[in-house]
Amino acid sequence: MQAISKYLSRLDILNIESQQRPKAIWDSRPMSNAHKTSPLIVHEDAVREALPHLDVRRALTRMFHSLGNDTAVQPPQTLTPFPQGQGDFITYLGAMAHAKVFGAKLSPYIVTESKPVITAWTALMSMETGQPLMWCDSALLTVERTAGTTALAVEHLAASNARRLAIVGAGAVAQAHVRHLAPLRAWDSIRVFSPALDKDEAKRATVAALDERVTICTKMEDCLSDADVVALCTSSATPVLSESMLTKPALITSISTNAANAHEIPPAWIPHVDVYCDYRQTTPASAGELKLAAQQHGWSAQSVLGDLPELVSGVALKPSYEKHAFFRSIGLGLEDVAIAFELFRHLRRPST
Repeated sequence: MQAISKYLSRLDILNIESQQRPKAIWDSRPMSNAHKTSPLIVHEDAVREALPHLDVRRALTRMFHSLGNDTAVQPPQTLTPFPQGQGDFITYLGAMAHAKVFGAKLSPYIVTESKPVITAWTALMSMETGQPLMWCDSALLTVERTAGTTALAVEHLAASNARRLAIVGAGAVAQAHVRHLAPLRAWDSIRVFSPALDKDEAKRATVAALDERVTICTKMEDCLSDADVVALCTSSATPVLSESMLTKPALITSISTNAANAHEIPPAWIPHVDVYCDYRQTTPASAGELKLAAQQHGWSAQSVLGDLPELVSGVALKPSYEKHAFFRSIGLGLEDVAIAFELFRHLRRPST
């Protein structure tokens, strides 16, 4: 299980950095008539305060429905290196006609003499005026949209009688998964496993407090026993599951980390499971286990049974549960734009 902590993803480091940054608020100063088009500048504390008021699943559902109807556009993400090996930045893009907005999340990785500097900010702009609407810190929003995307998949893919939820991982992303997945089914148990919890009483208490059904497991096998849904929320670049750990067909969900060809399940499983993803136009060529399955095990991206645009539109085949179902997300720029727009709507809503 050492592989779980071997790699820290850009999202993991970003979350750690966000916890250490000085507190700040969004710029809510009244604007003069000459500056009424000035964009909102929303810092981390204001985002944190707004999170409980954001309907993440509704925002993502509408976005994926638009993507399925060709009223949203998802370009490929781009990685731009800085000169002289000083780092790079990734750009996550998207445009949504239904909201009349477009935007980009910029996430730099800046090399320093000590640890790298990693941030993420999203620019949201109007498709009507071409003017900027908002700049917002995206660290917390990225965690929420990642868990929200998994929740949308579980809502559509998990068996209606699913009762046992297992979550592997205990960081900010895993905790967000507990919050987002807990309301989706009448779970009898929500079991969480992570080696990081062994000697961290404070984190164990934090995770246990997320839902009264949460049980902290000391062994992976105990966490996974008879699980109906398994949410993998690690930073591992190599598989954390083996076949003997799963005692019956389950829905397995997996998110991204930055290591090359990272994969939380063995690529050899892929030809033998029902595969779903966030977006079939991009994910099969980017997700580690899907790429390796195509290269080494004769799997084809044509075998993907459905993606989120198809699932929310009701046109995708559902899992048979005669074998495992696997949902893979890599994170989309449209998810960043959708949740940024949800934040913008909340902040622009008249206070009562």
